[in-house]
Amino acid sequence: QVQLVESGGGLVQAGGSLRLSCTSSGRTFSTYHIAWFRQAPGKERDFVACITRSGDSTYSADSVKGLFTISRDNAKGLAILQMNSLKPQDTAVYYCAAGLQVSRNPSRFSFWGQGTQVTVSS
Repeated sequence: QVQLVESGGGLVQAGGSLRLSCTSSGRTFSTYHIAWFRQAPGKERDFVACITRSGDSTYSADSVKGLFTISRDNAKGLAILQMNSLKPQDTAVYYCAAGLQVSRNPSRFSFWGQGTQVTVSS
């Protein structure tokens, strides 16, 4: 089992950057693939990016490809989502999740953080 805590959200102007962190308190962090999802009010939870347990492969949604970068440091139990060139449509609550499958489907991830709000003003 793994506990996840997100941080780093906030209010930023369009074109700005934010760095979201996902920290784990468990010793099994490296066992899991890690993904970021986001959910805007009234909308479904959407896939953003995923990184394999070893960190050797990453996957991103087309809408953020080349703008957002996912990374991890297993020794620190840390996953990062670096978000650049933010747009108002990126406004959402961002969640990190851990699972045993690489997937874009949130139902494949068993463990979730509480989420962090990202608001991008125009």
